[in-house]
Amino acid sequence: MKFSLQLSALALLNTALGATLHGRTGPQFDKGQPDNGAGKGGPLLGGTNKQIDIDNQDNLGRQSTDNGIVPNLKWRFSDSKVRLFYGGWLREQVIQDLPQSHDISAAQQHLDKGGIRELHWHRVAEWGFVYAGSVRISVVDEFGRYQVETLNYGDIWYFPKGVAHTVQGLEDENEFLLVFDDADFDKIGTTFNVDDWVAHTPRDVIAKNFGLDPAIFDKVPNPNPNILNGTVSTKNVTGGPAGELIGDASFVYRTLQHDPEPVPGNGGTFYKIDSTNFPASKTLAATYVTLKPGGLRELHWHPNAEEWLYFHKGEARATVFIGNAASRTFDFSAGDTAAFPDNSGHYIENTSETEDLVWIEIYKSDRVADISLTQWLALTPADLVAQTLKIPIEVAEQLQKEKQVLLP
Repeated sequence: MKFSLQLSALALLNTALGATLHGRTGPQFDKGQPDNGAGKGGPLLGGTNKQIDIDNQDNLGRQSTDNGIVPNLKWRFSDSKVRLFYGGWLREQVIQDLPQSHDISAAQQHLDKGGIRELHWHRVAEWGFVYAGSVRISVVDEFGRYQVETLNYGDIWYFPKGVAHTVQGLEDENEFLLVFDDADFDKIGTTFNVDDWVAHTPRDVIAKNFGLDPAIFDKVPNPNPNILNGTVSTKNVTGGPAGELIGDASFVYRTLQHDPEPVPGNGGTFYKIDSTNFPASKTLAATYVTLKPGGLRELHWHPNAEEWLYFHKGEARATVFIGNAASRTFDFSAGDTAAFPDNSGHYIENTSETEDLVWIEIYKSDRVADISLTQWLALTPADLVAQTLKIPIEVAEQLQKEKQVLLP
């Protein structure tokens, strides 16, 4: 016993001496150094981006509970190449940027007033969320049904695979998030622009198809511009033989005109957008979440899909547990995206004391589904829970039986 105490004392002395000899006292993570101030780690002497290290202190080993090998699950839109056009810009996150996102690719797109994301269609489904300005979408489906709608902040569109569409900016500056249900979005054979097709089809065939003089199409852009300058459309569409896309057939969902989901934990607001309330959205399900300062999206997992995230506002922390004693903590800020593996356990915490955290979750599924850790334990025999976690049975019996979702 005496020998054991002597060893413990010696270990503590060595730790203290190590920190003192290196001129460091206490953890150095907030200074961008991988040093826990208790003998583990040391100064970073090679090339590094100091600001990124300070903004991502959990990457420096701050969380002692992190363990094992968890791949990078994060991508910053700020690291994406911006493509500039007359009329707007575009930056993407595809599987080559975030290899752990197997289901989803995404983009931020900006349109000037009158700017047009030219007429096109995709081999994959497209989901859009307007977060600045307003836009007008125009879409036609396989039956000849059409829809022309103006969308504002919080409004969403969903265009199924193969549906023809276009988007135009209406205010001075307009911006939105785009999501696609295929991670390799830049692969050839994914996007089809109308001018690209017309420019690469024999003129006599084009003339025969439309019953027009071939010279009409002499000015078709080649190569296609993707985004182009334009003037705000003033024309209406009428007389379609199959009518308009309305009701359950509508490709538009106005999020903020609906009530949010119940949040017993009272930590924020939680909107669910999936096929249960937006019937057209059959391959992409989403949530739009606002978490109060210091709040927590309770520990949970998703049984039906990977979770892709876009952080729109604020600062966050999340630890992702992938089984086999492997977990890793990530720090997030506005403009970051992430992909949490299928069925991985995780939470999301608002690390700001003053600012709301706002993010969007996307699942390649027809519905949003999650299993709450607390609810699972509360609905399992308390003695089994107590024996497994080595906690008092009284604690197990008092766990919340209702999902809290967002905690303050």
